[in-house]
Amino acid sequence: MILSEVRDYLKERGQATLLDVALHFDIDPETARGMLDVWVRKGRIHQERATASCGSSCSQCDTAATEIYVWGETPAIRVQVPGCGY
Repeated sequence: MILSEVRDYLKERGQATLLDVALHFDIDPETARGMLDVWVRKGRIHQERATASCGSSCSQCDTAATEIYVWGETPAIRVQVPGCGY
């Protein structure tokens, strides 16, 4: 898999969680995060959290399901993660 495939996947979808990307390409979430970080550094995508408190309060959700990567500069629509009380 090459970086352009990750770019095209995210560009087509508009946004995807880290877990979505990892599952789609059948790779480890850390590998997917590394590839996504390349596009973040280039300014082509940005990272959001499912809710403002994700990653800072309850810590019950899988971080791979709450890291949302968004194509472009438009802020992501906040989505509720199933089972998350925040």
